[in-house]
Amino acid sequence: MGLAGWLLSPLRPRRTVRLRLTAMYGVLFLLCAAGVLAIAGGLTVSRTSSASSAVTQGSPSSLQSQLRQLQAEVARQDQTHALLSHQLLEDSVIALAIMAVLAALIGWLLASRAVRPLRVITATARRISEHNLNERLAFDGPKDELKDLADTIDGLLGRLEAAFSAQRLFVANASHELRTPLTTMRASLDVAMAKPAVPAQTAALAERLRAELDRVDELLGGLLVLARAQHGALPDSTTFSLGKVTSAALSSRQAAIAANGLTLQARTAPDGAWVRGSIALVGRMIDNVIDNAIRHNERAGWIAVATQAADGTARLVVENGGAVLDQGQVRQLGQPFRRIGADRTGFDAGSGLGLSIVAAIAAAHGGSLDLRARPEGGLRVTIVLPLAARPALTGAPS
Repeated sequence: MGLAGWLLSPLRPRRTVRLRLTAMYGVLFLLCAAGVLAIAGGLTVSRTSSASSAVTQGSPSSLQSQLRQLQAEVARQDQTHALLSHQLLEDSVIALAIMAVLAALIGWLLASRAVRPLRVITATARRISEHNLNERLAFDGPKDELKDLADTIDGLLGRLEAAFSAQRLFVANASHELRTPLTTMRASLDVAMAKPAVPAQTAALAERLRAELDRVDELLGGLLVLARAQHGALPDSTTFSLGKVTSAALSSRQAAIAANGLTLQARTAPDGAWVRGSIALVGRMIDNVIDNAIRHNERAGWIAVATQAADGTARLVVENGGAVLDQGQVRQLGQPFRRIGADRTGFDAGSGLGLSIVAAIAAAHGGSLDLRARPEGGLRVTIVLPLAARPALTGAPS
């Protein structure tokens, strides 16, 4: 693309179906109008020429005076014919211009009417996501191709909803059922370790098994929370302060922050950002973000936590120092079992569910998660939730 094309590209209209139909209708109307004007003009010129020829052929050649008069009359008729032809041409051009405008307007109206069902289908389909697959297009129109398209999309949405529900139900049921054998194994270890004179090697093995069982139990708990959040279930929905819940999460992790030699910078105003939803799920979301900042940090590093309200949203921003990360890999951390620099099935770098749980809980509350690799190193996590009105009563949950 040349420089001129690059400069004119923003001015080019988008090639939509409506625009193509408008052009087609407009050209057809314009051709029809031009044909009508051409036929009318041709008939007028033909009749005028015939009349002039008839006068010339009917003049008596024996009378010179009459001949001169007839020749003068023919000359005047030729001038009149030329004037009428010129005027007809001007009128035809004006009429053609008017018809061009009318053709474009009529074509635009007809095209808009033709693609209106497509706009409705597109807007409804764009609004439907994995969180509201129960919605349908429910297109109410005549039995035509558009109705068939809408019904096909509704069928596809129904199959997707069934597949998503089955997947979430399986994860929830499997996670719940697997906790029973874990509890049994942990109880068996406790009974074995309670016996007198347990060899040191056996005690070390039991301790290691207990640690692994705790990790598996944490993984199953994370799967349960993830399935619960993805299903959109918000138990005990209420309005509360995002800053207050964040401050409580930081207070409970003071020992871990101090043990890692981290410096904490907190700006969590308790009355600034209010949200509505499940305190338990939002608390788990905040815990995961802060734990991630503590775990994936450098020794004697830093953590910055801030809550704020702006533009109708409540925001939680958590930043931490560390190594320089790749933005492409960071962008995938919101998906389950995605970690940087660790195998998918390993436990050394966590279960890989922390930030995916954060993303699911934020989405269940109508918000979003944004992950950014800091150019200086480390990670910046931003959670955006819809801002709620502060409760009027002082005794409201907060």
